[in-house]
Amino acid sequence: MDTTAKLTLLLNDPDLAQPLKAIAQKVQNKERITFDEGVYLYEHAELGYLGVLANHIREEKHGDKTFFNRNFHIEPTNVCVYDCKFCSYSRLIKQREEGWEMSVDGMIDILKKYDNEPVTEVHVTGGVVPKQNLEFYADFFKRTKAHRPDLHIKALTPVEYYYIFKKAKLSHYDGMKYLKEAGLDSMPGGGAEIFHPEVREKIAHDKCNAEQWLDIHEQAHKLGMRSNATMLYGHIEEFWHRVDHMQRLRELQDKTGGFQAFIPLKFRNQNNQMDHVPEVSVIEDLRNYAIARIYMDNFDHIKAYWAMISRQTAQLSLNFGVDDIDGTLDDTTKIYSMAGAEEQTPGMSTQELVDLIKQVGRQPIERDTLYKVVTDYTDFVFENEVKPQYYKLPVIN
Repeated sequence: MDTTAKLTLLLNDPDLAQPLKAIAQKVQNKERITFDEGVYLYEHAELGYLGVLANHIREEKHGDKTFFNRNFHIEPTNVCVYDCKFCSYSRLIKQREEGWEMSVDGMIDILKKYDNEPVTEVHVTGGVVPKQNLEFYADFFKRTKAHRPDLHIKALTPVEYYYIFKKAKLSHYDGMKYLKEAGLDSMPGGGAEIFHPEVREKIAHDKCNAEQWLDIHEQAHKLGMRSNATMLYGHIEEFWHRVDHMQRLRELQDKTGGFQAFIPLKFRNQNNQMDHVPEVSVIEDLRNYAIARIYMDNFDHIKAYWAMISRQTAQLSLNFGVDDIDGTLDDTTKIYSMAGAEEQTPGMSTQELVDLIKQVGRQPIERDTLYKVVTDYTDFVFENEVKPQYYKLPVIN
């Protein structure tokens, strides 16, 4: 049964509550749901109902296509001036001996190890330290483009940029313009957490606020750059805080159209200051992906990080609105593994990733950062593909 038939069957259910029927009718008519309807979904909608709606939208937009790209991570430092309560990754300046701080030369050395790999993107993010300033990153971007001009640089979040631009006495626009001219191509979605101040003050009180985060993305969009957006869910926030967060992103997307993907990030509670907060269930993960797909009507893509939620949950998410699982050739990031993610050494070969997608009846599409198709693996036959080597960053024992 196709998604349209399932949606029609749902609408004809005599036992479906009227508010849920009204939301389903909006989805059928491609109409935007309201803030209050978003909250209502979180409070009252069952997983099966949400799956029908979210999968209908997903297949209307993308059919069975499921996107991934081949990238690698460079994390310049895990030392940080900020003290985010949920973070298992960073070490404060006073704990500097437990961390690492890379030089530009060290970052270029990692870059060069991928010279013979068919990667399309380098993803750069990490902590915030004074010496990794505007000129530090401008130098890295320029040297990266000189060494490998075709490699897309997706780097840093507003958390890093706000600090860097303030220190350099530059406006958000001028700072982004300077780094774009140095080689920056796009921006990942991190650092958003939860925008509402009554939550943000408790979990990330000393870094950029919601308005600053949103403005830096807006300035990047004005310069023609694309970016992603995240939401850290499943900790101390209420359901309405999640909807408030998505509403702010939806409004900016109406204004600029510069966001590509929305990425819900599950709070993991190991090795951080919020280890007393229980993690939400897989059912809540799937409900959250589905509601995000329904609410974020002007975002093309909903992404799930398989390395964070497990391969099996990532497969399930493809029926709850997700169309991108950010699969990587070699994922060296430690941000999730240090917080207790299922994947402690995240990395899949292309063949493993393609098989993962095909196992649930979806169509594997390798994309570049801007969602241009690199390879359609639907009918691709692998011939004894060798799993790539892994280049590990320093890890705290």
